[in-house]
Amino acid sequence: MVPVMVADNGAARRPRQGRTLDLLVGRKLEYVWLGHAVVLGFTGGCQVLIEAVAHLDGPAGRADVEPGDDPSDVVATLLSDVVRSAVTRETGELEIGFSSGARLLVDADADAESWAVTGPDGYLIVCLAHGEIAVWGGAV
Repeated sequence: MVPVMVADNGAARRPRQGRTLDLLVGRKLEYVWLGHAVVLGFTGGCQVLIEAVAHLDGPAGRADVEPGDDPSDVVATLLSDVVRSAVTRETGELEIGFSSGARLLVDADADAESWAVTGPDGYLIVCLAHGEIAVWGGAV
């Protein structure tokens, strides 16, 4: 038998419960980067990194956003929109509501990290595999 060592990476694991992300509320979406990950950049240096399938419910209906070689640019319709609400669900999903009435829901992946939220002062929340949430810095 091989011994297994687990390193403490400084993250605080949270039980599965919903959590508000007040850090994003009131921030305007300034840019969108598309690729193997979709990055949403907000005022104040906050970012949302999306690595799983997301669903955008907006005025034009529902659209799926999937990062990859040919990602959908539908999230660009949110440029200059302001975050009205941001929460993690008990299932690990990330839900962001915008002042326009649009809603972005990022799925939790069973096998890999699906999203992350970063901000000033080391603020970091990551949705790990199976919807488990890990938090660092100002997010603890």
